[in-house]
Amino acid sequence: MGSALKSSSSKPPDPGENRHALTTATPPTPAAANAAAASFASLTAKLDYLSASDLAQVRLAYRFADQAHLGQLRNSGEPYITHPIAVATQCADWKLDAQALMAALLHDAMEDSSVTKVELTERFGSAVAELVDGLTKLDKLHFNTREESQAESFRKMLLAMARDVRVILIKLADRTHNMRTLSDVPNEKWTRIATETLDIYAPIAHRLGLNQTFRELQNLAFRYLRPWRYAVLSKAVAKARSRRRDLIQKVQREVDNAFANSGMNVRIAGREKTLYSIYRKMDEKHLSFAQVTDIYGFRILVPSVIDCYTALGTLHQLYKPVPGKFKDHIAIGKVNGYQSLHTTLVGPSGVNVEFQVRTEAMHLVAESGVAAHWLYKVNNPQGTVSGDWLGSKWLQSLLDIEDETRDAAEFWDHVKVDLFPDAVYVFTPKSQIMALPRGATVVDFAYAIHSNVGDRTQSAKINGVQVPLRTEIKNGDVIEVVTAPGATPNPAWLAFVRTARARSKIRHHLKTLAQAESEALGEQMLAQALRAQGIEKLPDDNDGNQVLWEKLVRFSGNKSRSELLTDIGIGKRIASIVAKRLLTLLTDRGEKPDALLLTRERYSASESVAQGSVVLDGSNNASVRFAPCCRPVPGDNIVGYLGRGEGLIVHADDCIVARKLKRKDSERFIGVEWSDEPVRTFETEILVTVINGKGVLARVAAALAAAEADITHIGMDNDAAQDAADIRFVVAVRDSTQLDAALHNLRRTPAVLKAQRAKVTQ
Repeated sequence: MGSALKSSSSKPPDPGENRHALTTATPPTPAAANAAAASFASLTAKLDYLSASDLAQVRLAYRFADQAHLGQLRNSGEPYITHPIAVATQCADWKLDAQALMAALLHDAMEDSSVTKVELTERFGSAVAELVDGLTKLDKLHFNTREESQAESFRKMLLAMARDVRVILIKLADRTHNMRTLSDVPNEKWTRIATETLDIYAPIAHRLGLNQTFRELQNLAFRYLRPWRYAVLSKAVAKARSRRRDLIQKVQREVDNAFANSGMNVRIAGREKTLYSIYRKMDEKHLSFAQVTDIYGFRILVPSVIDCYTALGTLHQLYKPVPGKFKDHIAIGKVNGYQSLHTTLVGPSGVNVEFQVRTEAMHLVAESGVAAHWLYKVNNPQGTVSGDWLGSKWLQSLLDIEDETRDAAEFWDHVKVDLFPDAVYVFTPKSQIMALPRGATVVDFAYAIHSNVGDRTQSAKINGVQVPLRTEIKNGDVIEVVTAPGATPNPAWLAFVRTARARSKIRHHLKTLAQAESEALGEQMLAQALRAQGIEKLPDDNDGNQVLWEKLVRFSGNKSRSELLTDIGIGKRIASIVAKRLLTLLTDRGEKPDALLLTRERYSASESVAQGSVVLDGSNNASVRFAPCCRPVPGDNIVGYLGRGEGLIVHADDCIVARKLKRKDSERFIGVEWSDEPVRTFETEILVTVINGKGVLARVAAALAAAEADITHIGMDNDAAQDAADIRFVVAVRDSTQLDAALHNLRRTPAVLKAQRAKVTQ
């Protein structure tokens, strides 16, 4: 926050002060104190919308902040209190309430002095203290890396913002003033601060509709990140402004006359494209400055929505519109609440001129976004801003993501995905409009409707046509999602979903599912290992066995029985070792192994007949994986390898990879067997060598289809010039019998030289 702009000092900080609060050796001069007082006077001049009691509270907060920052200077040499005053002044321009103004004045008090949250609560109330706490960085805590600290700080700020949007408004005001005074900071810090502003704060401002702040932050960051390009563009725009002054004045006169003749009451304002947006357009579209034609434009402000469309007609009668350059953001507003009609017209001398037509209320929202709520309340005490556009859905989604993501860095990764300026607008079957980021898929749409819809998504239709779930949605699409009670999220969805909400919901579901399945597998494996020790069954999880399980959990270093079983299921604990310890505990309380069971288990093990083996039917997807090196299917002889933290990996018994693992890690192999009735198909790979020729692939595919084997993937070598070629198929089959039938069909097919299962051979 503001501490980045403080000057250094020779006076050591007080023991109670934060290590980032730097103090000066001498108190501020009378001139400096007068400057601070004068600055506060300029703030109070903007607070005429507050009541006398609120104004008195703001004054108390100023005095407290002034005392807290006494002796601290900014790099410019000014008293540090000038920074909180500047932040509060920006908040006053947005007409924020007294609590927000007090928090703005106090926003660095906790971070840079010995002031505590309890003290702020006692003096100014819990609401102000919560706002300040949400703004306070976490420098007092220990973090492993700077990135981790930063991620945790943003996580805290964004969650506070989700609960109270005033937090981010104060933070944006704070960052804006810091960027305005960045020239006072050492040059080596410019890149870091400006990049952070451009990547994080400017997108947040845009997401909340604070377009004026968004544009200023972008321009200031551009100035310090690319100073030479900024200077060159600045001069080019100034020259263009001078050259086109006559053209702009002519357009304004003609537009004024056109509206005067039509009897419309309008307000016309000029608009100039920001330097950063010009630079981005030149960079992305590989244009020269002369090729950027929409540097200047006009805003037409009218009384009502109907007048917007009437004004548009007047403009189109005056100048010819450019085809494809009209956008109606009134009928379909942007995700941040922005509404306006955009049209580009061919003006005098063939120069393109952009016009934006909107009402005064829309203009307020367009410039101030979420802050328009307070601006509108001041101007219309009995009214309110209509609609739920005030970022509420996005802010609520932050809380939803937090519920499922406790890791700060992962949380911030999710949030960054949603800080985008572009969106596509699609319709539900009931014609409800929904906005999603560009590149979003059908699955993103499903989760945007409701998490239960996303979790149960089975298939989807776009404009009445069945499409894959990974299909990207486009503007105007009508999307219908088909759900099924038994459907669950697929891990493959994570590879293509675009929104943070969808990503966090899928991960949360998979984590929950994986934990439940791993726990069940761990319980089954521990029971199997205990049988090998001569104990018929695992002790029940009840009050009578509570002490027993607590001792076993302490031995393993876990926190609970559930965690212990999960660790066994994912391979972090060896079931046989835990079983031996459990046998000792059972023996201590008088239970003895069953000699007959012990003999039977040992005999079975020597004959490789696994009594109590883990039975696989294909249902436990999260905790059991089938090795890609051999891809076993029901009917194959199999072995189970308990990978460290990877769960149970199933190999074919003759797999060369499994044999190597067995030589190195034999204690991690457990008995597994196929269920009599698997609940799904299993994928395996086959290698087909064919004679090159027309229609060969079709004939091979037909042979597989005749055996009812589903083709899930095809890979071909680049051997078009050769007489023969290898084709690799991944096929889904019920069991080895169906696979043998498929191979038999292939070998009988003309042009097929060889057909066999593909396995790793070394």
